[in-house]
Amino acid sequence: MGDGGWGTVIGLLGLCLVALILVLLARREAAAQRSQAAQDVASIKDEARALLSDAERRERRAVERAEALEAQSVRTTELEHRARERERAAAQAERDADRRLAEAERSAEKRLVETERLANDRMTEATRAAREEVERAQEKALAELESVTGLTAQDARAELTRRITEQAENDAAARVRRTEAQARRTADARARRIVATAVQRTAVATSSQAAITVLPLPSDEMKGRIIGKEGRNIRSFEALTGVNVLIDEQPDAVVLSCFDPERREVAQVTLDALMTDGRIHPQRIEETYAEALASAPERTLAAGHEAAERAGVADLHPTLVRTLGQLRLRTSYGQNVLEHLVETALLAAALAAEVGADVAVARRGAFLHDIGKALTAELPGTHASIGADLARRHGESDVVVNAIAAHHDEVPLETVEAVLVQVADAISAARPGARRQELDQYIERMDKLEALVAAHAGVRRALAMSAGREVRVLVEPEQVDDRALPQLAVAIARHIEADLAYPGEIKVTVVRELRASATAG
Repeated sequence: MGDGGWGTVIGLLGLCLVALILVLLARREAAAQRSQAAQDVASIKDEARALLSDAERRERRAVERAEALEAQSVRTTELEHRARERERAAAQAERDADRRLAEAERSAEKRLVETERLANDRMTEATRAAREEVERAQEKALAELESVTGLTAQDARAELTRRITEQAENDAAARVRRTEAQARRTADARARRIVATAVQRTAVATSSQAAITVLPLPSDEMKGRIIGKEGRNIRSFEALTGVNVLIDEQPDAVVLSCFDPERREVAQVTLDALMTDGRIHPQRIEETYAEALASAPERTLAAGHEAAERAGVADLHPTLVRTLGQLRLRTSYGQNVLEHLVETALLAAALAAEVGADVAVARRGAFLHDIGKALTAELPGTHASIGADLARRHGESDVVVNAIAAHHDEVPLETVEAVLVQVADAISAARPGARRQELDQYIERMDKLEALVAAHAGVRRALAMSAGREVRVLVEPEQVDDRALPQLAVAIARHIEADLAYPGEIKVTVVRELRASATAG
């Protein structure tokens, strides 16, 4: 065999050796893997056995717990059954107790009723016996008292009633005197201060109006124009206006004299226009007089608006303003009514501000309180009732209407503002020089005041003093004692308030004088 053949054999032998080595190595690796797999399987089996053992333990514990819970449930059921049995027994016992209690209450109530009946019978018997004993004692005491005093029971009862009544009247009179004195001490000073303050704030002219009007002349030669040739101008003027023209009464002035204020006003407007124009003859006088007559409604309305503005009253109905303007020519005892309304409104507002009342209501009621005087010639009734009805129809409030209707006490005063209107009216009318009265009217008022006071029982003489502001009343001492003097003074004052219309206040002074005389011989 050649070298090439041996080389091939050697190569094959090398390959077989390598393959054998590889096979051995593979078998070794497979044996190692089988050993590792067996170990893994054994480990898994151990873990499975451990888990199975743990599960068996848990199952045993669960079974034990279930058995324990079942046993506890059985015990709970038994306990509940026993509790229900006890509740039924307790309820039955409670019902039995209630029944026994009700029976006991009924029995006790019967015994109580029977006891009360017996007690009432005994008490009634005892009361009747006691009453009979008291009556016998009273009859005996009354008989002894009648024998001692010489009075019957009716006479004693009447005497006791008279004494008690007299004592009560005396106590009431004393209390009234103390109360009046205390109120007077505090009220007089405040009232004087309030009235003085209101009067000082509203100081106005107080001269009363007369039946003449004085017109200043622009020059001396105007007198000749007014008189005219042979007096034809003045005769025409007087015949047309119905007013007397006095040329030489005052220097540098012309006096128009007439008791009719409307004629006098028209004549004044006519003469003013003539003197301003300078042309004065009969035809011009007639033209100017016609213009003065035609402008009278305008003057009326302007006077109403001016007065309302001065008084501080707004939102008046046009009819009320026109009616107020008519009062510019109306006088009451010489006092101009429209000026009186303005002054009263200012006074009432000042008084309301001092006492804390409604200033607007007091001002409005005072400004309208005499508005009915403009219609007294056309409508029946007093000016207070006419004015209240007029104000009500034109939208004034009930408070203002009551202040108008009650300012002469024709209806009751309902508010403090109505009282203030009455007070302001009296203050304005009582200003010195504001009004004048005829002598016969003054004497008639004094006589009426004295007669009204003298009509009271026990009055011996009544004297009106201080222009009717005070009344001195002299009483019979045998008929009126000292304790009855305050009651008599109050009764006289109330009678004067009810039956006599007067401005301001009237002071009533009752005098009791007892004189005794003896002669020594």
